[in-house]
Amino acid sequence: MRVDVMTALVSFERVFEVLDLEPLVREAPDPVDLPDQAVSVDLDDVTFRYPSAAEVSLASLEQGAGDRLGGSDVLRGVTFHVGPGSLVALVGPSGAGKTTITSLVARLYDPTSGTVRLGGVDLREASNRSLREVVGMVTQEAQLFHDTIRANLSYARPEATDAELWEALRAAQVATLVESLPEGLDTVVGDRGHRLSGGEKQRLAIARLLLKGPGLVILDEATAHLDSESEVAVQRALDSALAGRTALVIAHRLSTVRGADLILVVDEGRIVEQGRHSELLAAGGLYAELYRTQFSEQPTPAAG
Repeated sequence: MRVDVMTALVSFERVFEVLDLEPLVREAPDPVDLPDQAVSVDLDDVTFRYPSAAEVSLASLEQGAGDRLGGSDVLRGVTFHVGPGSLVALVGPSGAGKTTITSLVARLYDPTSGTVRLGGVDLREASNRSLREVVGMVTQEAQLFHDTIRANLSYARPEATDAELWEALRAAQVATLVESLPEGLDTVVGDRGHRLSGGEKQRLAIARLLLKGPGLVILDEATAHLDSESEVAVQRALDSALAGRTALVIAHRLSTVRGADLILVVDEGRIVEQGRHSELLAAGGLYAELYRTQFSEQPTPAAG
């Protein structure tokens, strides 16, 4: 009994340590609401390094461990402007800083220096509530809870009706699958959606995004797990969903990159090129090199 009690006490100490941690991202005392519409995105001379272990973890775990997470700057002097309703593609080698840029736009972190603005509002002054309403994300790994399909969709908009849920499912090309399940919307997907295939999980995540209808959409390789047929169907759904919304897309898919209003080429934490597809190909720089190496196996339509 003594061993059990002492073990429990240590566990409680760790729990209280977690509860006492101060979040790195804090809401301003008098926050400003972001506009409820397609928003502009501005990064102004942004530099960023990931926080050190001592800044984000428990002191009892990090004693003598040194600085495992912190290090050199991941982004250096990044500046760009995205107009409302624009589709912007972020391309570049692995580890260049593309996902880090989208993490700052969603305010998962604050920049080390510089400013990130949505709709002209510095994110450090924005209310967390309006930020979560305006920004919608679909990442490589779809996040699903051990709950029903209905609950996983309604997480985005709790007041949504069944008709709206089915509309989102149809738009994401996954309604036929849900209709075929014995319990339909009340089917439990399993922990992290393990009862579904990678493509099915991704399409449910996209349906959740469509249901939310945010002003800014962030897609981080959102079609990475889809086969060719599913990708074409979901791409059609995304084209419709992105209409009238601002979108930041990390993708190596030729169709997405070619159709972007602006392509930002990221390398070693900097924006090294920007422009449209045809302009960057003609420039013969890093984008043209990535195009040849990553897209050469795909059918190449005429540049436009």
